[in-house]
Parts: sequence; C-alpha cells; structure tokens
Amino acid sequence: MSVSAAKVSAKHTPRKGKKPERDGPPYKRRKLDRSPGQTSTPSLQDTSTSTFPRGQPAPNIDSELAVDFTTQETKNGESLATLRKMIFGRLEHTSTQEDPGKYLAVDCEMVGVGIDGEESSLARVSIVNYWGAVQMDEFVKQKERVVDYRTKWSGIRPSDMVRAKPFEEVQKTVAALTKDRILVGHAVHNDLKVLLLSHPGPYIRDTQHLAAKHKVTSSKRPALRNLVKQELDVVIQGGEHSSVTDARATMAVFRLHRKEWDKGFRPLPAPGASASNKRKRIESGEPDAPTPPGRGRKGVSSGLSTIVKRTPQTKTKTAVKTANSNWWTTLGASGIAAKGSMKL
Repeated sequence: MSVSAAKVSAKHTPRKGKKPERDGPPYKRRKLDRSPGQTSTPSLQDTSTSTFPRGQPAPNIDSELAVDFTTQETKNGESLATLRKMIFGRLEHTSTQEDPGKYLAVDCEMVGVGIDGEESSLARVSIVNYWGAVQMDEFVKQKERVVDYRTKWSGIRPSDMVRAKPFEEVQKTVAALTKDRILVGHAVHNDLKVLLLSHPGPYIRDTQHLAAKHKVTSSKRPALRNLVKQELDVVIQGGEHSSVTDARATMAVFRLHRKEWDKGFRPLPAPGASASNKRKRIESGEPDAPTPPGRGRKGVSSGLSTIVKRTPQTKTKTAVKTANSNWWTTLGASGIAAKGSMKL
C-alpha cells in the first residue's frame, strides 16, 4: 500500500467513540411505530387547550357574581346590601344625594415613569361622596414619558391619556372640592402626597389608621381589599383596579364605623363661622371698634387699678445750661439736690 492510499484510509476510518461523518443530509429522527390501540402520552402543558396560556394575562374575575345583594343583614345600623350595591355602582341616587355633602372619599392610581418605570406618577383621581355618587373622576396628563402603565393594577391604558387634564387643573379642582369637608381615604397621606396638597388633621378619616386604632383588624396596616372582605364580604381588586370602586369601598367601610370613629375628633364649625370676627373685619375692610378705657384683652390686667402718686416739682429748680463751657462749676452752687458734691 502506498503512502497516499494509507492516508486516505486513515482519513475515512472513524475514531473510537465517534459517529462516522456523512456527506449527505443529517439524520432524521425515526418515528415510533404505534399500533392503533395505543394512545400517546399527553404532554405536561398543552398551550392550545390551557386555561392560562403562557404569555397571556389571566382574565379578570367578575367579583360581583359571588356578592349577595339581597341580604337583609345589617351591621352598626347600615344595610350590607346597600353598601355592597354602592361599591359596584348599583345604587340610584336622588338629587340631594348627588351633592358633595360633608364626607368625601378619594383614591388615586399611578403609572410608572423614570428608569425602568420605578417612579410613580399620578394618573387618575376619583372622589365620591357619602352615598357613593361620583364627584370627580379625572385622568392626569403626564409630563414625562410613561414607561409602565401598570395596567394590571392601575387599569390605565395609553388611550386614557387622550382625555387627560393638566396636573395643575386637577390639583386645583381637588383642593376646591375638599375644602372644609371631611376627607376619607385608605392611607390617605399617600394620595395627598402625590396631589401635593395638605388637609387639616381634624378633617381626615384614614380607614387604615382608624381600623388598627380601634382593633377592627389585628394588622397595623391592613390592605383595603382585606378590610373590605372582612367587613362586607366583598372581593375587590381581583383584577385591574378602579379608583372609583376603591373610593366607594373606602367610604363603605367608614360608614360601618362612622359613629365610633368620629368620636375622637372635634365637631366641625357651622358653615360660615370658621373664620374669626377679627379676620372677617379685615377681609371686609371694616375699622376696629375703639376699646373703652379700662378694658383690655380678656384675662389680661390693664394696670389702671394701681394708684400712682406723684409729688409736684418745685419751681425753684433752675435749669442747667449745657451751652456753658464750664457747666461743672455750677453743680455745687445750684439748688439742685445732689447725692454728693464734686470739688475740682
């Protein structure tokens, strides 16, 4: 055998443990022959018939289907059926119940802005009154690019931003609507923070704080969905959130405990009597009435009851002329009573 023939045979000789190479197409997987009576083993996950296919969100669960709207049960004087209907917007309101009234409940929804959408930006504000009637439901126009609409939780979509209003306009409307009214909310300090507003402490009813304070729940910071489930046997936030539904649910929880929770706050002043008399005179431009002699502020002595006796000065005193350059020579010669004398 020549050297060239030996090389060719060595080239085509397969190594031990390695499959021989083929110049043609790769091997095809052989199909298993199965008899007609045998059935194939089903796969672990069949995406065509799966209830929740991979990559697709789970459908929203209609939480109203399991709610009993016909119950006659009452709690703390409130009908549970009425409160449940209020949460889901099934109540018809009279003209009087459409007014803002004394109590207002607020809830806000956020979207994600900034890097990776981690920063929260106000996107929707909803306010309802004591009866659940919507007083305000506005979307807020974003000043930054929205990275994550958080639709799964916020329920907000890009199409909602078409009818959005500027933040300053929404903020002004909220401030005017909640002025001199009791504001109800669940962790309401978060809502006021994103609105860049403040509210007087006696005019705030935070259901999260009050529920923990009055031992309604064992948790110090109960979630709204857990509190509503415990008190009203209603499931909310099962899918996309709605700020209107959350505001109504917050008001429903507050109505159940209003009498007890209002005891720790001072009563509101009568309409028009919040400002003091002095402030009213300043705003109207009326001059202050003169204070009679002997009458000062209440509880403060005027000092007029003290009698002061003053002895009249004699006319023999001569005025010292400071214009004289040698004025010190007249100190001892004058009739002025001095404690001591000075000799030069």
